[in-house]
Amino acid sequence: MKSLKPRLLTAAIGVPAVILIIVISELWSPFLRIMLGIVSGIMIGEYMYGNKLLKRFELSIPCMVFSCACSLLIGSVYVYLLLYVFLAVVFFVSIVRHKVIDFSQLCYSVVGTLLISFGMSAVAVACSNEFSLTFCFMLVFLLPWMADAGGFFIGASLGKNKLCPDISPKKTVEGAIGGVVFCIISALLLGLVFQLWVIPGVSVNFISLIILGALDAVLSTVGDLSFSLIKRNLNIKDYGNMFPGHGGMLDRCDSIIFTAPLVVLIGQFLPFLTMK
Repeated sequence: MKSLKPRLLTAAIGVPAVILIIVISELWSPFLRIMLGIVSGIMIGEYMYGNKLLKRFELSIPCMVFSCACSLLIGSVYVYLLLYVFLAVVFFVSIVRHKVIDFSQLCYSVVGTLLISFGMSAVAVACSNEFSLTFCFMLVFLLPWMADAGGFFIGASLGKNKLCPDISPKKTVEGAIGGVVFCIISALLLGLVFQLWVIPGVSVNFISLIILGALDAVLSTVGDLSFSLIKRNLNIKDYGNMFPGHGGMLDRCDSIIFTAPLVVLIGQFLPFLTMK
């Protein structure tokens, strides 16, 4: 539990910041996309820095600009133009600078940029719900964090069987199960609170919340392990040091990259909110 104190400190700073973002976004919805663009750009910067590519400005700048713009343009016809221009630019750069930038660096940059940008821009799509931006925002961010919290506390107290020791030695099977339980309970409590007190005129689909909670916890772990695997290959501990006890922005949001698209997917077939 020695890492609990910095985690609580980060939460004490992060929770008010998240609340502020929600409040401003409810008043002016484009603010959320702008913040997502900034956060995505920071995450790409950390990702590039992890492989010592941040100062390859001819490569890192197009990646960061694309990621920022993706959250702003997602859902519009311009996103295809953005993708085309991005790929054309980075491959042009790789041709001109082929003596400096090798193919593995190009692949690392492009694949990571597309993955992070796709996942973070999905947050904007998920939160475009006509009933409640706040509810969808909390689905996207609260559930992976509760899965992480459940995995941390259950794993620290009851964990005996390692889940994936070569990639993340601290993760346990018991912690993963605890994360699923915490995630499902959190989803149900969130739905209950909103239906009873926040938006009583709207019906909450608790079946879809249970499905989301179970799958969200699993994909949250997949996201965490995926970026941990990259860190292992790069021989780094964290992508950054923005958050004490958590590393950088990418370390904190890696699970959301995998879970935000899940919120969009489930919401398409089993809407979380409907009119009564």
